[in-house]
Amino acid sequence: MRMKYRLTLIITLIIVIGAYINLTAESKYDRIEIAGSTSVQPVADKLAQAYMEKHPNVKINVQGGGSGLGIRSVSQGIIDIGTSSKELNSQESEGLNIYIIAKDGIVVVVSPENPVEDLSKSQISDIYAGKITNWKDVGGNDGEINVITREDGSGTRSVFQNIILGEDKMRADAVVLTSTESVAQAVKGDPNAIGYMSITGFKGDMKALKVDGVYPTEETISDGLYAIQNPFLFITKGIKDDVVLDFINFCLSPEGQNIVRSEKVVPAVP
Repeated sequence: MRMKYRLTLIITLIIVIGAYINLTAESKYDRIEIAGSTSVQPVADKLAQAYMEKHPNVKINVQGGGSGLGIRSVSQGIIDIGTSSKELNSQESEGLNIYIIAKDGIVVVVSPENPVEDLSKSQISDIYAGKITNWKDVGGNDGEINVITREDGSGTRSVFQNIILGEDKMRADAVVLTSTESVAQAVKGDPNAIGYMSITGFKGDMKALKVDGVYPTEETISDGLYAIQNPFLFITKGIKDDVVLDFINFCLSPEGQNIVRSEKVVPAVP
């Protein structure tokens, strides 16, 4: 029994000492906590990785959770930088600093098996409002349209709602998903599905539709020809740490904006 007690005590001491060593090691780093839009997340992550390579004494943690969470968390001082893929209203933006790091196109996506190539804003609106329910009514095959949308609090949904639906309500049976990746998986697996996502999440195993005859590209987003677009925002509540400001300045530098372009979004600084 005494031997067992001693062994337990030794193990406990090892754990405590190990935790102390890790804590001491971590304290040598400057940390930046980032959370918010799942559309902004992959761009922010690439920017963070590039910055940490230049500054090995800095640790940047990038999480998703949605634009609403990012705005709330930075407002409450929980994180250093909130990210959003929608503009903030006057109430949300009070006391916050907002930095535009990129412009994003929201692509309307279907399965590659779907023969439809082009929809008007009006047709997309009618589909999401439940006024058009069969693909044959917009030039496709005879099949019920399965509508995929994002959750409340998603910046992508907020922009889509404002630009496409306006005052109309989303159809009640729309499938609600909580990330760009989950929308991609749902659309790829269903020839009758339609969804929307940031262009950063678009891959070749889906089909992006033209909207009013315009295909989403860097050029059509930059010059405003493509109708469904939104900013990528970094949001802070004051900046208490020089390293946070230095990171944001890096993101807006030519090097940072080249990384933005490599992620298929339009740089905020030409």
